[in-house]
Amino acid sequence: MAFIMFVVIMVGLFVAWRVCGRTAAVKDARVQAMPATGDFKWQSVVNEVRGWKLAAQLARWAMVGCGLLLVMECFTVVPAGHVGVMDIFGHVSDTPVPAGFRPVNPLARIVKMSVRTQEAKEVLTVPSKEGLVVPIEASLLYHLDQNLAPMVYRTIGTGYLQVLMEPQFRSVIRDVTAGYEAKSLYTSDREVLEAAVTNALNKLVRPRGIVIEGTPLRNIDLPKGLKDAIEMKLSAEQASQQMRFVLQKESQEAERKRIEAQGIADFQTIVTKGISEPLLRWKGIEATEKLAMSHNTKVVIVGAGKSGLPLILNTD
Repeated sequence: MAFIMFVVIMVGLFVAWRVCGRTAAVKDARVQAMPATGDFKWQSVVNEVRGWKLAAQLARWAMVGCGLLLVMECFTVVPAGHVGVMDIFGHVSDTPVPAGFRPVNPLARIVKMSVRTQEAKEVLTVPSKEGLVVPIEASLLYHLDQNLAPMVYRTIGTGYLQVLMEPQFRSVIRDVTAGYEAKSLYTSDREVLEAAVTNALNKLVRPRGIVIEGTPLRNIDLPKGLKDAIEMKLSAEQASQQMRFVLQKESQEAERKRIEAQGIADFQTIVTKGISEPLLRWKGIEATEKLAMSHNTKVVIVGAGKSGLPLILNTD
């Protein structure tokens, strides 16, 4: 519409420039034909000619400025983090206009839509599996699919958050939380619930051109009695898990000791079976020989014992 308006203005300025120029030329010819008497009539005609010439110059310069504006209408600047949608008298082009300085159809209206990550906050009450009603505060992180921006503009418009996102988000989060117990909203299972909400919502809105990045639950306001009961139950479960760990550790330690004792017993059995009286006698002879060959040993050897092995006494 702006381009058409500038064209109309430019045509009007062109006509004004031509009329003023032609009129100034006619008046100037009359002045040239009149004797330069310098009286009031002659001076008024001269002033009139000057006025028409000035009007022609102003119309010309205005026409030049309008022409520059027409040229500017052939280009547009799409900011970073946005995408342009070209709307030509109700016909939406399927090709989005990327960010930057871009040439466009001067007859088109460029609708700029953000493709950055955006956040929508919701405060609502949701049901739990036990039938409780729990107030929660949740956030919806989403962004517009750049390639599908023309379809979103054509089928939903720029207000897709209010028209599509918020109603679907409320419906999905209530459906998902109805399958979880209230303690799941308060414990580490919250991440599982958030992932379930994100996946379910993506199935609904992703084909429509909206990408869901996450649905974090920012605050959950459980009743005090329920919160205390959940905390007591969690403490009991943690204590039970700790006791099971201790029992398992003690059982493993007992098994280790049993295996160790069995190994010692097996070793003793093997050693006992391998020791005989001739072996002991031979080891005694070897020890006596080593003592006899040592220069630092001073002993008195007296034969004794049933086996005849020497008895070794230190003389020191």
